[in-house]
Amino acid sequence: MENLITVIGRGHSGTRAISHTLYASGVFMGSQLNPSGDKIPPHAMYDACRVMAQYVKWEGGLSWDFDPLFTMPIDPEFERLINTYLADVLQDPAAHKGWKIPETTLVYPWIIRMFPKIKYIHWIRDPRDCIRGGHKTDDLRDFGVVYPKTDDIYERRAISWIYQYKLMQATPMPKHVIQIRFEDFVLDQERILKALEAFLGIPLGRIIVRPDAVARWKKDVAALEPGASLPHYEFEFLKKAIVENGYPLTAT
Repeated sequence: MENLITVIGRGHSGTRAISHTLYASGVFMGSQLNPSGDKIPPHAMYDACRVMAQYVKWEGGLSWDFDPLFTMPIDPEFERLINTYLADVLQDPAAHKGWKIPETTLVYPWIIRMFPKIKYIHWIRDPRDCIRGGHKTDDLRDFGVVYPKTDDIYERRAISWIYQYKLMQATPMPKHVIQIRFEDFVLDQERILKALEAFLGIPLGRIIVRPDAVARWKKDVAALEPGASLPHYEFEFLKKAIVENGYPLTAT
């Protein structure tokens, strides 16, 4: 199991870049991948998310109690579903193998408990870029997670982002982990790849990256016509995480 690699990062955080990099480097990432580099079919993973969510208590507002996840017995149905989802990866004889699908983040605490010795790549992107576009995990209720109701699609995405961020923060760090910012991977790829090579112990291929993928929310601000309104990317509850991860609070 120690040769397994997984990527932990919310949808629209640019995780396809690292998935494509691993695939191009000879890492077996599953028998079927979609264009985003997600291991498919995803249904067993989605169901596993719903199983674990039963044990997360919503405390109102943007507060959830994750503590039981770290000590209670893992639900056997969860283990069955994860083993079903990962069957091809777990059974493959490749020297290096792994998987990437954003929904893994929703079950991170129990993934770590099932696979304590594998290598985890924590992947993060400025949340304002993450919430520009839609993703399967925008509505956490689809995965059994309770949160404040809102008709604002951007607020819904922001709540999904902060829920997953808080879940990752609450989870004890695994033995083997590295954190990578998407922006650093794009703008300083060689330095980041060398750090990843040292962490993973394998040479990595180089993929084409697009610098214009960085800070797109700022470009939205700059491109506004006079009098036009900007989609709502700014949320007070995101500011602490924005600062913690080294992003500027303003577009200028």
